[in-house]
Amino acid sequence: MTPLVSEVPPTTAPRGASDPPDPVPELTVAPPPSVSSPDDSPAPPTSSPPWGRRRVLLLNATFEPLTALPLRRAIVLLVCGKAEVVHGDAAGLVLHSATGSVDVPSVIRLRAYVRVPYRARVPLTRAALMHRDRFRCAYCGGRAETIDHVVPRSRGGTHTWENCVACCARCNHKKADKLLAELGWPLRTMPTAPRGRHWRLLASVVDADPLWLPYLGESAA
Repeated sequence: MTPLVSEVPPTTAPRGASDPPDPVPELTVAPPPSVSSPDDSPAPPTSSPPWGRRRVLLLNATFEPLTALPLRRAIVLLVCGKAEVVHGDAAGLVLHSATGSVDVPSVIRLRAYVRVPYRARVPLTRAALMHRDRFRCAYCGGRAETIDHVVPRSRGGTHTWENCVACCARCNHKKADKLLAELGWPLRTMPTAPRGRHWRLLASVVDADPLWLPYLGESAA
């Protein structure tokens, strides 16, 4: 397939996604049908769509992850025919307008391929570091709750991928500003900078929908 001329950074939507040629119809959300008894009172209708903080994973036409879009922008792409639904909302929510309905998506895919410039260095964020270390403490293997500098910053350590690890609160408190050699602690794995385009997306997403994980690489699982 011939690539489009325009290039889009991985953390932004395709050009024109926020400027559709026609206005998007007013939408209201309807929950999935449920079984109720005849005595139950009907629930009041939802008057406003759940745009809020809900995000939708946007895939390129090649299924490469591009970014996490606000739900409203994802609906714009669907309504304008620029994208298609890959996975719907796990709860089965549907958005209704006066002229039709759209399933609330979790993952959508562009119909046309968009060339994405490659950026080698992944930004160091708490979310990406926790994904890299699989939410496990680098010292004891327990559930990680914070980030620790292997060489403390008070002793010349840098805030880089190679000097930062996920850490549990207990180990973080016990280590304080000491060096590993002083404590006799080994590192379970040597910290390195992750590589791959999907890591840029993980760096900006705190809680990824489980439906996204197959598209974000094995490291995100």
